[in-house]
Amino acid sequence: MPGTRTSQSPKNRRDQPVVARENKARATVVAPSNFRGAQLVTTFFDAKGYVSVDRVAERFGMSKMQLAETIGLKRENIYRTARAKAQKTQARATEMLEIIGRIADWAGGEKQAMAWYRAEPIAAFGGRTAESLVKEGKAAAVRDYLDHVAIGGFA
Repeated sequence: MPGTRTSQSPKNRRDQPVVARENKARATVVAPSNFRGAQLVTTFFDAKGYVSVDRVAERFGMSKMQLAETIGLKRENIYRTARAKAQKTQARATEMLEIIGRIADWAGGEKQAMAWYRAEPIAAFGGRTAESLVKEGKAAAVRDYLDHVAIGGFA
């Protein structure tokens, strides 16, 4: 039917995080399980469905302050429990993990993928890193680029 969006439409991408709101005071970012990199993201969920920033920092061998800098947030967003569970913090952490999950196999492991995320310039984005693009809210563009490369597109 013309003009009707299906679940396969580019506007309804399945690989983007879904935000489920239980009430206005609390929002949880839930990563769908059918995109590349989902397995890495789900390993960081706590019992309530939040990404545990403590686990992320520990697994990648960085302090919470370094993690906050890596995802482009103020340190208070990581150190204060309520802010660590805020939608913005959860979304940024999830975006970073999705990207790292997509390239972990190519890079040779999670820590190498983190090094790529933080330091490797991407020619298609004018030599900017994935980290700088995520900080500006352009994680979807990085994910799309990585998916394009994964299916054989030009880097």
